[in-house]
Amino acid sequence: MGLHLPRWVWIGAVALACVAGMVNVIGYLGFEHQAVSHLTGTTSLLGAALAQGDLRAIVHLWGMLIAFCVGAMLSGLVIQDQTLKLGRRYGVALALEAALLLLAIPLFKQQQIWGALLAAMACGLQNAMVTTYSGAAVRTTHLSGMFTDLGIGLGHLLRGMPLPMRRLTLSGLIISGFLGGGVLGAWFYRHWGYDALLAPALLTGSTGIGYVLYRQWVQAGQSPP
Repeated sequence: MGLHLPRWVWIGAVALACVAGMVNVIGYLGFEHQAVSHLTGTTSLLGAALAQGDLRAIVHLWGMLIAFCVGAMLSGLVIQDQTLKLGRRYGVALALEAALLLLAIPLFKQQQIWGALLAAMACGLQNAMVTTYSGAAVRTTHLSGMFTDLGIGLGHLLRGMPLPMRRLTLSGLIISGFLGGGVLGAWFYRHWGYDALLAPALLTGSTGIGYVLYRQWVQAGQSPP
């Protein structure tokens, strides 16, 4: 079943997972030690902050949750669909994600929470941009669903049931991409600090601009002379 997925889905999923891994580890290694690409841990920390009455932490953590949702909202406004399909406005979304990451760099350097908020917004935009393809879940900014799919597949294997190879292969690729991005992000941060965000920003920005130009070239070729 995995062979039915187009090559662009494989490449895009791994590349975006790598981007999210870099952004998340850079945010975590920064001054707030706050993960920015997933919300489960953030929500748990918010619960602890509410119990302790830590107003500063409550405001920051609520801000992270809201920023991620705002990013997803921007994706909905730009792409207007939840199913992967070539021809949609992914280039615009990727360019917008790159802009958010670039804007986050000087704010991170000034140790302002707005840097983390913009990074979280970029991750929310990216995660909403790719959701499903041909029944296979595509999540690139967090891995709980991917590991769950792998566990389900192993259970099916032990019971002698057929394996959903497309879903399992995609999950493995996304996990590997996110882990690889985390390694790269940590290495970049050690050498360049918050300027390490230039790497995911350039990757998403160049891909987005290239995709926009590709769409225009295709549309120009299809238009009547």
